[in-house]
Amino acid sequence: MKIEILVAAHKKFPMPDKKGYLPVLVGTAKNYEPGIEYQRDDEGENISAKNPNYNELTAVYWAWKNLKDVDAVGLVHYRRFLFDKKPYSLNNVVSIDKVKKLLGQYDVILPKKRNYYIETNYSHYVHAHHQEPVDTTREVIKKEYPQYLAKFDQVMKRRKAHMFNMFIMRRDAFESYCTFMFGVLNKVENQIDITNYSVQEKRVFGYLSELLMDVWLETNAFTYTELSWGQLGGKNNVKKAISLVERKIGIRTKTHF
Repeated sequence: MKIEILVAAHKKFPMPDKKGYLPVLVGTAKNYEPGIEYQRDDEGENISAKNPNYNELTAVYWAWKNLKDVDAVGLVHYRRFLFDKKPYSLNNVVSIDKVKKLLGQYDVILPKKRNYYIETNYSHYVHAHHQEPVDTTREVIKKEYPQYLAKFDQVMKRRKAHMFNMFIMRRDAFESYCTFMFGVLNKVENQIDITNYSVQEKRVFGYLSELLMDVWLETNAFTYTELSWGQLGGKNNVKKAISLVERKIGIRTKTHF
């Protein structure tokens, strides 16, 4: 089984020294820094120029259209990985041998779900971002992908979800996921105007895609397992907690105007 786990990055950064990990420099169509010897996301068929709006999904799209000789595809981030064990470090990212064993039993490997506790997936999204894109996403699914609508509504009412656009999938699952996810996002993109969104909020399609993972997964009944995830350098939990309270009382941080 040939496996490629993409490591999405927008700059040079320490990378795992393990087979099967492929650093991908995203957004290179508009912002390429010479001397970084990562795979570029603007080669072959690509949407690299949309990186400010699609984030790491430009790496996923590149893999979907250009990595045709692999049996499984994954995505992690240059600071956020799936791990075998603690402490969370580049030496302990999940090994390809373990991935092969897991994909022998499951279709998909995902990070453990994120729990919002006092918010639903829908309320968390609209407290942090503009509401129109997520509501338009539901309308697109209702009209163009009606078999996914019931699961979409269920996922929006939950307090947990597989987030972060991190995964490792067998090829058939990856093809199904990309067809659905990019199909929905393309239609939403054609129906909303993000001209006046902030730089942060213009990353809207990357945010929306996180909500689509469980919708796709459960509608198609793909089997999955979970691994621990972690962020290199730690997380600013105090800042996140303050931001959560501010959103609950109607205050948005400057990056979310």
